[in-house]
Amino acid sequence: MSWSATQYSLFEQQRTRPVRDLVAAIPLASAQTAVDLGCGPGNSTEVLAERFPEATVTGLDSSDDMLRDARQRLPNVAFELADIGAWTPAQTYDVILANASLQWVPDHATLYPRLVSRLNSGGVLAVQTPDNLEEPAHRLAREIAASSEWASRIGDVTHPDRHPAAYYFELLRPHCTEVDVWRTTYHHPLAGGHGAVVEWFKGSALRPYLQKLDEAAQQAFLETYLRAISQAYPALDDGTVLLPFPRLFIVATR
Repeated sequence: MSWSATQYSLFEQQRTRPVRDLVAAIPLASAQTAVDLGCGPGNSTEVLAERFPEATVTGLDSSDDMLRDARQRLPNVAFELADIGAWTPAQTYDVILANASLQWVPDHATLYPRLVSRLNSGGVLAVQTPDNLEEPAHRLAREIAASSEWASRIGDVTHPDRHPAAYYFELLRPHCTEVDVWRTTYHHPLAGGHGAVVEWFKGSALRPYLQKLDEAAQQAFLETYLRAISQAYPALDDGTVLLPFPRLFIVATR
């Protein structure tokens, strides 16, 4: 299952709120150059461009489908097909933004200092990553994948390692003049109930499982996952599910 801009954008309002909070915390009055790593359908790039209207903004993503939507949204912004893990720009930037993208890239011990090295003096690396691997949505997916019915097909699926706030603070402090790290849990109201929770994670965390399955197996897996999700996340009286979603934020100034 490849990245789908349509699937991802089903919950664009909820997915965009964290990047608004992140970009608002960037301690720069102005910027001349800015890049959005893992720009998706362009919602985060739009927030970045609004915050720094004088800047030359570039968006990068590894998905053609995401870039197609991003270019339609922001026709005056340059978007490029690129892999963050292999990104080695010739220039440096005032702002490097990575909203809900670096969790898909391994080896953060090397990645984060490398990104800081591509900042101008006084430039800012602004990162938001989901911090939810121990939340029911992830834990249940792992448990189902490891069960006897699914283990032979998707039992080996893993997500790249994530780390606590102190890890990133200690990692970046030698390379930066200031490092600000915080964690926020959003409670996203999903009017579609438990089915909406499944649709949310189809566009992100479940992708590594679903892409290894054919269409029939995907449907069977999602039905099992829905039953588990329905038990883990209580619905409100009107059917709405408040989805708790912890996120880790980093704003590091070179």
